[in-house]
Amino acid sequence: MKIISRRTALAGAASTAALGLAAPRIARAAEFAMKWGHAMAASHPINTHGEEAMESVKRESNGRLEVRVFPDNQLGGDNDMTAQVRAGALDLYTAAATSAGTIVPLAGIVNTAFAFPDDTKAWEAMDGELGKHVIAAFARLNFYVFDKMWANGFRQITTATKPINAPADLVNFKIRVPTSPMLLSLFKSLGASPVSMNVSELYTALQTKVVDGQENPLSIIATRNFNEVQKFCATTNHVWDNFVQVANMNSWKSIPADLQAILSRNFASAALKQRDDVQALNSSLQKTLESKGLTFNKPDPAPFREALRKAGYYAQWQKSYGPEAWAALEKYSGKLA
Repeated sequence: MKIISRRTALAGAASTAALGLAAPRIARAAEFAMKWGHAMAASHPINTHGEEAMESVKRESNGRLEVRVFPDNQLGGDNDMTAQVRAGALDLYTAAATSAGTIVPLAGIVNTAFAFPDDTKAWEAMDGELGKHVIAAFARLNFYVFDKMWANGFRQITTATKPINAPADLVNFKIRVPTSPMLLSLFKSLGASPVSMNVSELYTALQTKVVDGQENPLSIIATRNFNEVQKFCATTNHVWDNFVQVANMNSWKSIPADLQAILSRNFASAALKQRDDVQALNSSLQKTLESKGLTFNKPDPAPFREALRKAGYYAQWQKSYGPEAWAALEKYSGKLA
């Protein structure tokens, strides 16, 4: 367990003071220290708002709780950090729905292809009944889950060689996806050749043609500078994506209730600010990326949905997630399978 309880007794300083000598000022260590890891770049709103929130935590706790933030896969890839926080080697982790599905399968239900028409409906689902199913699934595996999740937004497809206009354009196409069973299934069902790797490795993979394309929200495409090694972007909105903020359950229980309240309040505030920023970024970045040479097109989603239905994609995941969770999804998405 990585929370460290430490109280510094400065008996020597008291003795020095008794002799009338000036005692050196020694910075007092935090009573509780935690490590938070995530995969986003330092400039991404998760990190910028997260850093601000953890400064507030330190201030509001009068220095008793300090949370060090490690962005950009500094502590390993998503699979590594998921395993670390589950085991207690990492205290806090921002789990992407796309990658958490390898350990918490139900996390990926939010990534069901073409499930949500817009961000409003998606957040209605995740702040409502569907989110409760996801939180319960994490809790069963010794995770504490903070109630406000972070935004990633709708994912788009970028390519180096050709625009994607129809399902046929994806046949045999080498595309990077996260280590996500749902996204692997989606692109295999469309005839593509998906390759999983961590996002921190992706720029080089695109540059060296290990893969010909990738799919991510515009906020990640921009903060990772993928436009430098890609030519086309299809605004498919094929998957809506989010992050779940989790803690190791034993780590969480090891800090007092007043510090839990401070941390929860600041995570919730940061998450809501981050949602607004990501939505604004994903809405405005097309013009910015066009000015940097990325060419956009908007495919009709209907042929993609039909291809997925014919391939049995929706029927497969309905069976996998079970009738209760699938009904919670369709309460917000409408009929999918």
